[in-house]
Amino acid sequence: MEGLRLTRYAAGGGCACKLPPGELDTLVGGFTEGPAQPEAELLLGLAGGGDDAAVVAMDDGRALVTTADFFTPVVDDAYDWGRIAAANALSDVYAMGGTPWAAVNLLAWPRDVLPMEVAAEVLRGGRDVAHAAGCHVSGGHSVAGPEPLYGMSVVGAVDRARTLRMDAARPGVPLTLTKPLGTGVLNARHKRTGEVFEEAVASMTALNREASRAAVAAGVRAGTDVTGFGLLGHAYKLARASGVTVAVEAGAVPYLPGARQAVREGFVSGGTRRNLEWAAPHTDFGEAPEEDRLLLADAQTSGGLLLAGEVPGHPVIGEVVAAGPAPVVVRV
Repeated sequence: MEGLRLTRYAAGGGCACKLPPGELDTLVGGFTEGPAQPEAELLLGLAGGGDDAAVVAMDDGRALVTTADFFTPVVDDAYDWGRIAAANALSDVYAMGGTPWAAVNLLAWPRDVLPMEVAAEVLRGGRDVAHAAGCHVSGGHSVAGPEPLYGMSVVGAVDRARTLRMDAARPGVPLTLTKPLGTGVLNARHKRTGEVFEEAVASMTALNREASRAAVAAGVRAGTDVTGFGLLGHAYKLARASGVTVAVEAGAVPYLPGARQAVREGFVSGGTRRNLEWAAPHTDFGEAPEEDRLLLADAQTSGGLLLAGEVPGHPVIGEVVAAGPAPVVVRV
């Protein structure tokens, strides 16, 4: 496996390979119509603001959280890719304020091209991160495919009264971001050059567990995680669902080392450019330069939480204000 570059076996990488957000809106927009839902009470789903997971009520004050997430290789190291993909899938539960219980693997593998030993390393990485989260991993589903894909379907639980959701942001509260941006441009550079960015790998493999717990304990009730649609895209979804404006202080947003340099040298994925194109009509950029716009739209993989409220230990990057002409405002 020495010298094998997994990222060369996929057209995209990580959450940058998501469907463009505008196309996804159109795709799922009609699903709220049709036959009635089953008798179980769906608290959050397609009819909401595009929350990170589905939430179904249980009868003891808790709710079931269920999600699935998978993507193509974002780094060349198979074990690290597995860890990143698992942390990213688990993040959907943490973004709802929940605790993951159990997960199953989702794997597509070009078995005539890549050794199965590499797939085993991917699964090992996913298992280790899930176990570190206290989440069981049992089986899953695998298929042969033209590109390697890996992720997880995760089930967890959340206190119904303390769920984090997209439509609960209210004016007058700070805006908190729990991980630095820049994984998208650094991953794009890694894919093209083979350079390894340890800070980016450490960020992508870090669980959002403690940030989620701190947010819930602080009384935060609105939030999402920042992944493939970039900070701007996820801020817009939060603002749209809550009927508010999200104001971002560009100078307060943290970035990984090397992220700005990567943008200046042109390591910008197609996913990031599509994010910016989608967010631009909904964003007042003021005097923000193109470099800042690209970084704020950078397609993150396994990013942090964007929370409508102040969370100790994490930077405040703006505030939620009353709805204005633009759902997102970038202040320079």
